[in-house]
Amino acid sequence: MSTGFYFSQQNAVEINGWTNINTFKCINNSFSNSPNVYSFTGNELPNVVLKVNDFDCRNRIMTSDFRKTLNSEKFPFLTIRFLNFYRQTSNAFNATVEVKMMNVVKKYTIEFSDYKGSLVGNKRLKFSDFNIVPPKKMGGMVYVKDELDLFFSLAIDKN
Repeated sequence: MSTGFYFSQQNAVEINGWTNINTFKCINNSFSNSPNVYSFTGNELPNVVLKVNDFDCRNRIMTSDFRKTLNSEKFPFLTIRFLNFYRQTSNAFNATVEVKMMNVVKKYTIEFSDYKGSLVGNKRLKFSDFNIVPPKKMGGMVYVKDELDLFFSLAIDKN
């Protein structure tokens, strides 16, 4: 997997998107700093709950627009719930996850790799999957594209 998104035994969630003039990257800082370790053995698969207001896009206006687009006041959480998880090869895994954004739930199959004690994966989503209209600025001269990439890394329990 060549995402360029590698962490060593740590948690991270990043949402990357595009406008017609540049790119943006929003990172959930609270989750990145959390000491949680996730287990994928047994019956209890992870349920990752992220506060939308903990995402930082490294630009005050972009962060504000991101939170407003996801309606963080009415829908303060973005949830990633693992429904199933299985090994494909010694280093590759597949999972079915449920992503809940603004009270809309979508299921996706995501490939993961084991990298330095973390499971890393990514999935291309669309704002429209969640009935979200991507924002436009300056009378539509600057607009956010419908696609966004959800990257994440989960520190895992190797037992």
